[in-house]
Amino acid sequence: MNEFFHMGGYGFYVWTSYGITLLVLLATLLSPILLKRKILSELARREKRAGRLQH
Repeated sequence: MNEFFHMGGYGFYVWTSYGITLLVLLATLLSPILLKRKILSELARREKRAGRLQH
């Protein structure tokens, strides 16, 4: 099992590349979700403001 994690002396590079890849994938998945949430809250704020200006 230890040899599996050590990867023949290249474990640091292999696991670092896996970690970076995982971070990039998570950022790629979360970015549109967070952007959508931000845009929807901005639209709601603008609609609320527009409603106050009309009355």
